[in-house]
Amino acid sequence: MRKRGFTLVEIMIVVAIIGLLAAIAIPNFIRARATTQQNSCWNNVRQFDGAKDQYALEAKLTTGDTISPSTVLNDYLTNLTVTDTCPGGGTYVNIPNVGTPVECGTHGRPS
Repeated sequence: MRKRGFTLVEIMIVVAIIGLLAAIAIPNFIRARATTQQNSCWNNVRQFDGAKDQYALEAKLTTGDTISPSTVLNDYLTNLTVTDTCPGGGTYVNIPNVGTPVECGTHGRPS
């Protein structure tokens, strides 16, 4: 009479295949997440720059002026506020300075 089930060798082969697939997939997931964070950060930088330019035009500000308080920019931003942090963990700088591009401490400036 023959018992049904898997042998130890068959189970080890399945575990090895799963481990190989995980070793291939996990670095790609990590890379995709980092790329997504960088793209999200650069999109936020573009939104900050656009909001700053729009407010400066409406308020007749010139290069070098400071927007104070910078929370007035929140009216020009969609799904974003000036107090938000970068998705990668950095902070945005140069938000209140007219004529100075906004940068992210983690991802820098988009090219």
